[in-house]
Amino acid sequence: MKQLPFLAIIILLLAACSQPSSRTGYPIDPVPFTDVKVTDAFWGQRLDASREVTIPLALSKCEETGRYQNFVQAREQMEHPETDLGFSPSGYPFDDTDVYKTIEGASYVLQTRPDASLEAYIDSVLVIVAGAQEPDGYLYTARTMNPRHPHEWSGDTRWSKEEILSHELYNLGHMVEGAVAYFQATGKRSFLDIAIRYADCVLREVGDGEGQACVVPGHQIAEMALCRLYLATGERKYLDEAKFFLDYRGRTGIREVYSQSHQPVLEQEEAVGHAVRAAYMYAGMADVAALTGDKAYVDAIDRIWENIVEKKLYITGGIGATREGEAFGPEYYLPNHTAYCETCAAIGLCYVNHRMFLLHGESKYYDVLERTLYNGLISGVSLDGGTFFYPNPLESHGEHQRQPWFGCACCPSNVSRFIPSLPGYVYAVRDDKLYVNLYMSNTVTTEVKGAPVTLSQHTRYPWSGEVRITFDKSLVKGPYELKLRLPGWVQSEVTPGGLYSFSDAKDTGFTVSVNGEKVDVQPGIDGYLTLERKWKSGDEVLLQMDMIPRLVKADDRVEADRGRVAVEKGPIVYCAEQVDNTIPVLEAVLDPAAPLVVSHDDALCGIDRIQSGELNLIPYYAWNHRGKGDMIVWLLTL
Repeated sequence: MKQLPFLAIIILLLAACSQPSSRTGYPIDPVPFTDVKVTDAFWGQRLDASREVTIPLALSKCEETGRYQNFVQAREQMEHPETDLGFSPSGYPFDDTDVYKTIEGASYVLQTRPDASLEAYIDSVLVIVAGAQEPDGYLYTARTMNPRHPHEWSGDTRWSKEEILSHELYNLGHMVEGAVAYFQATGKRSFLDIAIRYADCVLREVGDGEGQACVVPGHQIAEMALCRLYLATGERKYLDEAKFFLDYRGRTGIREVYSQSHQPVLEQEEAVGHAVRAAYMYAGMADVAALTGDKAYVDAIDRIWENIVEKKLYITGGIGATREGEAFGPEYYLPNHTAYCETCAAIGLCYVNHRMFLLHGESKYYDVLERTLYNGLISGVSLDGGTFFYPNPLESHGEHQRQPWFGCACCPSNVSRFIPSLPGYVYAVRDDKLYVNLYMSNTVTTEVKGAPVTLSQHTRYPWSGEVRITFDKSLVKGPYELKLRLPGWVQSEVTPGGLYSFSDAKDTGFTVSVNGEKVDVQPGIDGYLTLERKWKSGDEVLLQMDMIPRLVKADDRVEADRGRVAVEKGPIVYCAEQVDNTIPVLEAVLDPAAPLVVSHDDALCGIDRIQSGELNLIPYYAWNHRGKGDMIVWLLTL
């Protein structure tokens, strides 16, 4: 494929300066988060906490824990190349990424809420970052601050331990993600130029050519990031390098299940190894599939997705069953007390499912994304945005407590960048189709068939299944399709593929009305309710979904859950926490014949509680906000 013409590159760069591009290379385009104004009580609180607490905390922790100092020391050593200043690389060689990820999250905030002081702070940090970049573009403080005695994980020379421990390419990945975000937020090239220089250094030094290091990322994310850099610049070479990293995986000197390098990616059928690495790789595979049209990549990621959802997914949408290697376990191995379910892995799984939807346009991918989002992801950050879980177990004996930071702080900084981008997951457009994928109160302005459309969504979701959508403005000529996702839980499907199923005999249904008149519509093979008409300003759609508590059982092959049930209401998974109960929750037995009584409680940012006999349940994401104590999701049953 030829390089984009020079004029096209200039056009792309000018467009990126003004706003984030919605171009993704996928058949379906997500509506950018900047076009969605969230007015929702549930997610508005989370977005405010991210802006007001999480991101400022992460920035302060980067300063307090020496993340910035690493860049300063790298610069000082470069200024005195003949002298060993004796700096001792400490922490982890990927600590630089906490800076990049937090800047990425702050950039998303800047795109929706300009803040001159925050922008000035980031600019001051970028001066420090730029100072640590070597003349040829290499930027990796764990080596540069002491090239004679680099970090023990780094290897004696560049890239020599990349596939094992060094994280040089992982650092590049998060740098690029943050740099593109900051460029789109401000139009400033300061960070983007730093990232491009490092990316070009990698392209010169890493590959299958003569004199190059033929290695692939030990910790994936560069694949996703280089695809994003390709879209931001129009430079095909970045996409080619991303594909090289995937094509050569399983073909270099390191072949390990842990890093998904045990076999070529196109031959892989099972999700294995470190769950975060895996999720980032699968997201990168989807990006390369979309941007190159390589059907083999589509087929491979389809197989792996099915393996995750049908055999390795927790009821909370978490992935990664074992602390050893922070990894997937064998098929159907889903222990609860020792479940790892890293917050970063939940974020990675959301990236994967979003991309799978953009490839295929089927609602099942959003069913998994929603489950992860409302349960295993937001459980990783406290309601006030100030403390975090690294693992998210489904059972606790009182030993777990969220922390404001970690030595390995990948989860807090990852939360910093994910939550502000959430509004970009709500809507999508393809030709004459406007998809509504997540339900939350908001106003969106987008284009369908090249004409402007403004919608308002009003709902109390996830506590209520009633969603009202109003066309505030629709200037589209002729009919087009409004596609409403009908969640699997409305249709008595817990997860695609049947790993989990409802164990009660209850029925749930839905109705759809347009301008007050009920319409007869059923979900299509893509899982969406499709309403096609010539929409006009003032039109109103009302979707009413029955949302009642349900009992869930796991496939009998999941040994940890045999003889147990979990409780769900809509997309929310519930747990029993000791602070709410007088009976020992770890030994509690739920009577499936007992009614499940719902009550709303304004505590914990306004939740729906569920009571069954003497047993009191709260949403899983809300546990551990009132001190340590026992907690359990899967309850013994009669």
